[in-house]
Amino acid sequence: MPTNLSHFAINADDVYASKTFYEQVLGWRFSPWGPPGFFEIETGTEAEPGIGGALQQRRALIDGQPTLGLECTFAVDDVDATARAVIAAGGTLLMERFTIAGVGHLIFFADPSGNPIGAMQYDPGAA
Repeated sequence: MPTNLSHFAINADDVYASKTFYEQVLGWRFSPWGPPGFFEIETGTEAEPGIGGALQQRRALIDGQPTLGLECTFAVDDVDATARAVIAAGGTLLMERFTIAGVGHLIFFADPSGNPIGAMQYDPGAA
């Protein structure tokens, strides 16, 4: 599987105000999913679905630094191999392998410049 951009997240201090903003400005549709205040974002149409996204409460992937901007996640074949490659290439693991039931296995890492990036090994059978 190529390492294509597969998901993005917007971290917000006021999730509901941000939801309204993106509905009005970009015409995105939102569906509640998972924890309270977490929404899946539909950026496109059924014919052209776009990249899936999420709107969530702001968090700090890097200790003491609230995540600003878009949080990008790339699809990978093997999240454990990706974690090893990150360390070998001079990056830092920010979040160890985490399983999202029915979705897959996720890590977050920082590149040598400190940019937080997600890597997801999609697995619909993940539990």
